[in-house]
Amino acid sequence: MDAHISKTSEIDSRPANNLLRRLNAADYALLAPHVTVDEVGPNHLLYSPGDDVQVVHFPCGPSLATFLVPNEDGRDVETILVGREGAVGGIVSEGFLPAYTRICVKFGGPFARIHVGKVEAAKARSPSLRNIFARYADCMLAQIFQSTACNAIHSIEQRTAKWIVAAMERTGDAHSVPLTHEQLATLLGVGRSYASRVLQSFKAEGVLDTRRGAILVRNHDGLRLRACLCNDAVKQHFEEVLRGVYPTEEPEIRAS
Repeated sequence: MDAHISKTSEIDSRPANNLLRRLNAADYALLAPHVTVDEVGPNHLLYSPGDDVQVVHFPCGPSLATFLVPNEDGRDVETILVGREGAVGGIVSEGFLPAYTRICVKFGGPFARIHVGKVEAAKARSPSLRNIFARYADCMLAQIFQSTACNAIHSIEQRTAKWIVAAMERTGDAHSVPLTHEQLATLLGVGRSYASRVLQSFKAEGVLDTRRGAILVRNHDGLRLRACLCNDAVKQHFEEVLRGVYPTEEPEIRAS
C-alpha cells in the first residue's frame, strides 16, 4: 500500500500531461531536471513553417495546441488537436528539424517545455523512453490519417460534432468549449457563415447553445449521435498502442 501511495504521489507531482505521467519513474527522472512549466495564452504561435524546432511543448490540463497547414489562398486549415495526451515540436522526430506547419495554442493554459537536445539525450540513454515516444508518434500519425479520411467523407455537421467532442475530452470540461465561430470554421475548413449555420441548426435541435467565445453543450448524447466515429477510432488506437494516455482514464505508471 505504501509503495502504491508513493507511486501515486510521484505521478501527481508531475505536470498534468498524460504522456509525461505515462513514463516510468526512471525515464521521467531523465527529463525532470529540464522541465519548465509556463502559462501560455490562446493563439500564441509556437512554430511557423521552416522554424528550427528547439523545444518540445507538452500541453497540460485543459490546454490545447493545434496544427495549421497554410494554403495558397492565404487560409490556414487545422489538421489535428493535441492536448494533455501528447506533445508538439520535436517529440516524434530525431533532433533539430524545421517545422512543417504552424503550431498554435488553441486553448490557453499550462505547457511543460523541454529542450529538444535534452529529450534526445534522454532517449539515447533509455530504450524504454524511446519506445514510449515512438508509440506516441504512431498514435499521432493515426490521428492525421483519420483526420484526412474524415475531411474527405463526412459531412460538416458530423465533423462539427466530432471536433466539439474531441475538445471536451481533451480539456476535461463536459459542459463548454471555448471555441468561437471563427475558430470552428478554421477547424472545419469552411467559411464563418457556414459554421454559424451549422451551429444554429444544432441550437434549434437543443444540442448546443452559444455564448460569446464559447460553445455550450446541452445534450451530450445528442451531440455524440451526430458525430462521426473518427474520434472513437483514434481513441481505440491510443488504447491499443499507448494505453492510459488518451484522456479517457487516468494514466498509470508502468515498469517499462
